Amino acid sequence: MNIQIDTNNYFKSDYDTKERFISYWYQINEIISLKPASILEIGVGNSFVSNYLKKKGFEVTTLDIEPGLKPDIVGSVLSIPFSPNSFDVVACYEVLEHLPYKNFSKALAEIYRVCKNYAIISLPDRRRVYRFNLQIPRLGEVKKLIPLPGVRKIHDQHYWEIGGEIKFSMILSEINRRGFIIKKNYRIFEHPYHRFIIAEKNRRKVC
Repeated sequence: MNIQIDTNNYFKSDYDTKERFISYWYQINEIISLKPASILEIGVGNSFVSNYLKKKGFEVTTLDIEPGLKPDIVGSVLSIPFSPNSFDVVACYEVLEHLPYKNFSKALAEIYRVCKNYAIISLPDRRRVYRFNLQIPRLGEVKKLIPLPGVRKIHDQHYWEIGGEIKFSMILSEINRRGFIIKKNYRIFEHPYHRFIIAEKNRRKVC
């Protein structure tokens, strides 16, 4: 199977949904919370996240395999053209599922190599959930994702997604094996399709 990525899709009127803008907020917030001096964003998309961060004064370098998206550097996550420990934070949002799963480990190894402190990865999670949201006076808001049976259909431009054959435990195990310490992971309540993983580089482990 050879999936062709439609780069025009990033600029169509139906691409930036309310849920996607919520995901942008999480993408940006996770980076800002780490206060990095340098950032590598792998997968430029429509440049919303990188442009915002640059305007906030962050040093951001973008990498994408598609020259038409005008990244700072044209290149692949499977062979990132930077020396080890080049960036405080490496962000890779909704990218790795566009590669066959057999390349997942190699991509993680490259992310580990060029990141100095943290990697932030988001992946599509197709497992179904029910969103429970309750406002309790004087106690506040209660939010919970309740698992449901079944999975949603895989996006036609994705080789794989979490759920079905690709278990989430497999993802966590591979990230740990590649030398990261997982600090937290979660699905966005407002958009559970996006699963975030924040991982710290374990410098004592040699991959």
